[in-house]
Amino acid sequence: MFTASSLKRKMGNTRIFLMNKLIDMRILTTLFLLASITTFAQTTLIQCGNLFDAEEGKMKGTHTIIINKDTITVVEKGIVTPRMKDATIIDLKEYTVLPGLIDLHVHIESETNPNKYLEPFQLTDADVAFNSQVFAKTTLMAGFTTVRDVGGRGVNIALGDAIDKGKVVGPRIFTSGKALATTGGHADPTSGNNYQYMGDPKAKEGVVNGVASAKKAVRQRYKNGADLIKITATGGVLSVAKNSSNPQFSIDEIKAITSTAKDYGFHVAAHAHGDKGMQRAILGGVKTIEHGTLMSEETIEMMKENDVYLVPTIIAGKYVSKMAKVPDYYPEVVVPKALSIGPKIQSTFGKAYENGVPIAFGTDAGVFPHGENAKEFQYMTEAGMSLFEALRSATITNAEILKMDGKLGQIKKGFFADIIAVKGKLEESSADKLTNIKFVMKSGKIHKQPKEQ
Repeated sequence: MFTASSLKRKMGNTRIFLMNKLIDMRILTTLFLLASITTFAQTTLIQCGNLFDAEEGKMKGTHTIIINKDTITVVEKGIVTPRMKDATIIDLKEYTVLPGLIDLHVHIESETNPNKYLEPFQLTDADVAFNSQVFAKTTLMAGFTTVRDVGGRGVNIALGDAIDKGKVVGPRIFTSGKALATTGGHADPTSGNNYQYMGDPKAKEGVVNGVASAKKAVRQRYKNGADLIKITATGGVLSVAKNSSNPQFSIDEIKAITSTAKDYGFHVAAHAHGDKGMQRAILGGVKTIEHGTLMSEETIEMMKENDVYLVPTIIAGKYVSKMAKVPDYYPEVVVPKALSIGPKIQSTFGKAYENGVPIAFGTDAGVFPHGENAKEFQYMTEAGMSLFEALRSATITNAEILKMDGKLGQIKKGFFADIIAVKGKLEESSADKLTNIKFVMKSGKIHKQPKEQ
């Protein structure tokens, strides 16, 4: 039974309880508003004069891209006025806006120079790491927000991790670490050395002989932190060896590599100039053929049947054939290979494209100076591919090969905010504009913008 005093006490306790609840609600409301302000402050609107749709392969006119943190949240037709006063507006109404470009063939650790063949004996890993930071930043500023690095000494793995953690400025890197070679083959790190320094590198160093060795080499790359596997299926131009095109892996070794790679979620890229080595690589299960210089009509049909992509690297072929004429730029044994193979890559690409071979964009940057990657678009269009098709190969196609087609290669809701821009209208006849990128955003962070911004 309640007395007057006990009822008053109960009512007093209820009032205190309700007041405490009200205070709690006010605190929650304040926290919510603070969180909202923070979120709005991280919202960016990019007002685009023209927008390239990689999925459809065409320009879509005026659009506004709305970004929250590192992700695209909305893409709206026309120019949108922000509803929140703390939003950042980027005025690109006088520009053509595209997804960040993807280069599937770079060597981010090094760059061509007359002393390149002495560097393995002169440079420490620390030297390579500091140099590679410069090359990475140069690549990003050229509009390439993602790259596939297909061979170095392993610094490329650490560089990619450092970029992901925000310690270094550069593109998103998918890397093979050290490429796989056979003894004496292209990418054997001791080829051309004095006998005293040749040694006998094994799977750990990326040199494969036999099925067991091939499997171990793939597992070692996984242990090292690689994202894919690169093999040198034939001889190469810049290695200190006589043959540029002979097959250098048995088909059993290639199958051992690709089947083991599949277990670890890797795809396999195959450097190949010679036709026989290409055919072994295709039958062995690789995903991409790099260069493909001497491919036959039979190989073209095999690539189509097996859904194997050609990564042409035309710019590298043109560069090495030019520099082979400079006295002492390359070792003597390299010069005739460069003069023979280099000039053929563009015409081979044209033939492959005309006959329906799937094409992925890649340049071999490092063989020529980093940052000049976009010249490849001009050479691709000269050989018969439309510019917008070439752009698709450098965006949506490459994202699919990297299994990142839900995050990279398009300007679309839910994708990473990797966005670039060129001044004015980008048309089929203006591939050269892609060598002069004015705006670069990677994962929502601006790295380059027009001076008037």
